[in-house]
Amino acid sequence: MEAIVEAKSGPLAPAPPDHVRSVPGGKFLTFSLDREEFGVQILKVVEIIGVLDITIVPHTQEFVRGVINLRGKVIPVIDLRAKFGMPAMAYNDQTCIIVVDVGTLMGIIVDTVQEVHDIDGEDIEPPPSLGQTAGAGFLLGMGKVKDDVKILLDIDRVLNGDELVELPEQVSRSEAARA
Repeated sequence: MEAIVEAKSGPLAPAPPDHVRSVPGGKFLTFSLDREEFGVQILKVVEIIGVLDITIVPHTQEFVRGVINLRGKVIPVIDLRAKFGMPAMAYNDQTCIIVVDVGTLMGIIVDTVQEVHDIDGEDIEPPPSLGQTAGAGFLLGMGKVKDDVKILLDIDRVLNGDELVELPEQVSRSEAARA
C-alpha cells in the first residue's frame, strides 16, 4: 500500500519513493565530461592535479587507468568517461585528476574542472526516473544553477561499486610488498 502524506497546501500527495534521497544544499565542485557538467560535494575533494604518469595495474576494469604516486602515496585512478560509457578522448592541458576521499583516496580523471557552486537544497531536484539504468544510484540529484542543470554525483557510490571494491586492496598489497 502506498504511503500518503499531506502536502503543505492542497490535497494529499504520495510519499516520495524510498530511493529518492533528500540532498542538503552545499558547495559542489563542477567539472565537465564530454559536453555535460557534473558536480561532487566539495567536502569529498582533497585536491585537483594535472594528469601524472599513470602506472597500469593488470587485470582491472577498463575504466581503471591504474595508479599514481602522489607525494609517496599510491592512489588508484578512474577515468569517469570510461566508467560512464562515454567515448574516449585524448588527454590535454585541461584534463585533470580530482583526488577524492571515499574512505580511501582515489583519483577521477575529468575533461576539465569548472568551478565551485553553492547550490541551495531547494535548487536540487531528485534524479529523474529514466527506467532501470545502472547509473541511477550514482546520482545525488540535479542541481539548478541559473539556466543550467548540473548532474550531482554521489561519488561514494560511483567509486565504491562492486567492481572497485578490490582495487584499493590490490594497491595496499602492492605497497606492502614493496616495503
